[in-house]
Amino acid sequence: MQSNRSYYWLVTLISLPAFLWLVPTLWMLSLSFQPNDVLARTTSSTFFGLIPLPFTLDNYAALFSYGQTPVWFLNSTIVAVGMTLAVLFVSTTAGYALARLSFPGKNFVIIFCLIGLMVPEQAVFIPLYTMFADFGWHNSYHALILPRVAVPIGVFLMMQFFKAIPRDIEEAARLDGVSWLQIFWHVMLPLARPAMTTLAILTFLYAWNDYLWPLVSAQKREMFTITLGLASIQTNFAQSEGLGRIMASGVIATLPVVVLFLLFQRYVVQAMTAGGTKG
Repeated sequence: MQSNRSYYWLVTLISLPAFLWLVPTLWMLSLSFQPNDVLARTTSSTFFGLIPLPFTLDNYAALFSYGQTPVWFLNSTIVAVGMTLAVLFVSTTAGYALARLSFPGKNFVIIFCLIGLMVPEQAVFIPLYTMFADFGWHNSYHALILPRVAVPIGVFLMMQFFKAIPRDIEEAARLDGVSWLQIFWHVMLPLARPAMTTLAILTFLYAWNDYLWPLVSAQKREMFTITLGLASIQTNFAQSEGLGRIMASGVIATLPVVVLFLLFQRYVVQAMTAGGTKG
């Protein structure tokens, strides 16, 4: 009985700071469902504004009535999914090679990847912009995807994960005459599923929320991502269409990544624990 009480108190203590952390998000969600004329007078009419009364969907209808919002959603989806798949391919193959294979210059490649972790991405914006301008690739999907494919942190994450897998598994497969490619595809990748899922979620989150590089590379409105597009219709708070519409745009931009994380959160937990290396 005493242990049950201690457990409930522990859950309560943990839930309290979690709720406080969620309050700004809940407040944003509530304000997005309230009329702008009401919000112009007060934002805390009912339970500090957390209950949307009066309730309205006008803010969301106004956003989607703007013709290019669905296009921006599609652009963000294509860029985020394309970047995630490309990062997974590069990171898993490079990570496996660096962790398991022997080849000339391997240590140099590892050091080069570690150096890449120390270079701010903003430091290479001018060379990247110039290079893609020379190729004539700006205002295209590959211009939004390719600069973020070779991610040092992704290679390092997969390399460390593959290193933690016992070599006995590979040696048993090699005794059966299995090639390196078959070992990688049929043995190592299934074991690395938690780490790959974590990397995929983090990459998708980064790609979906990215604002700076699309701002540099995409000058045509039809190539805007959702973050850039929603920002472009809100010049400043005083000239915006109202607080409710600003909050609605925040909900729209946040909802896909929240749903994605809730669906795959168990894989993230597995990858962050020692049990994740067991597949």
